[in-house]
Amino acid sequence: MKLERLISMIYKLLNHEILSASVLAEEFKVSQRTIYRDMDVLCAAGFPIISQQGSKGGYGIMDGYKMDKSLLRSYDVASLITVLRSFSTVFKDERVQGTIERLQTITPEHQTPSLSVDFETLRMEPDALRHLRMGITQRKIVRFEYINVNNERTTRDIEPMWLHFKYSNWYVYGFCRTRRDYREFRLSRMMNLLLTEEDFQPHHREPKETAFIGKEGSEQLKDVVIRVGPKALAEAMDQFHQADKQFHDDGSMTMRIPVYKPLEARWLWGMLLSFGSGVEVLEPFALRGVLKEQLQNTLQLYEEV
Repeated sequence: MKLERLISMIYKLLNHEILSASVLAEEFKVSQRTIYRDMDVLCAAGFPIISQQGSKGGYGIMDGYKMDKSLLRSYDVASLITVLRSFSTVFKDERVQGTIERLQTITPEHQTPSLSVDFETLRMEPDALRHLRMGITQRKIVRFEYINVNNERTTRDIEPMWLHFKYSNWYVYGFCRTRRDYREFRLSRMMNLLLTEEDFQPHHREPKETAFIGKEGSEQLKDVVIRVGPKALAEAMDQFHQADKQFHDDGSMTMRIPVYKPLEARWLWGMLLSFGSGVEVLEPFALRGVLKEQLQNTLQLYEEV
């Protein structure tokens, strides 16, 4: 722990002109006396530590003793820092913060960030991502209740392998002991997640490809064509931003969206119905019947109103 603290302290001093012993003590959760000893150790190791007296005094590193800024371009470093900060807020990882401190030593002073990524706004079970990541790094079994695509509720024990962010959602991939095979789980469908104390050893065989749609599934992609009214343009473009678009003189728009098995894609039904009268399905014709049935089933719930 002492060596790790000393290394972190060097990068902390590289990023600041002067830091007081009290600030460093609070940062590293040690006493000021320990900070004094640490500074003696750094000086003995050859680091050009300077000290200043007075109310604004403290410790710093001699001017000119900086990391070589030619290692990475400032744009590269700034982008890395932005991404790391975004993940550090989600995972609360102190090691990531240490990496940010090191990268900041080779960025231009007072550089204005040009990129921001916010993962905290995603709705998920508190601490789920952190527990899953701990399960991956420490090789611990993770247990949770899960609602699958068929709306079945089961309890799963998995050996987590990696986290994946795609389609605006977090997924975890790993070996499911319940199904005895590799599976991908969407975090939004998990409940009561528990990081157990049970260890696991990695499997020798390679996991299957995790592509959302395999090569054989690409043949089942069908174009869904919708007509979007003038008052639903912004919302439709938010939801289907990669669709082909054609604007019309009356202010409406036609969108062509490739969907895997659209007649079975419940996520698509709900999304289209959420537009109300703002969106009309043109193709495939069978999808119009599916949506009509969904609407009729919903109306039956409110017959007495």
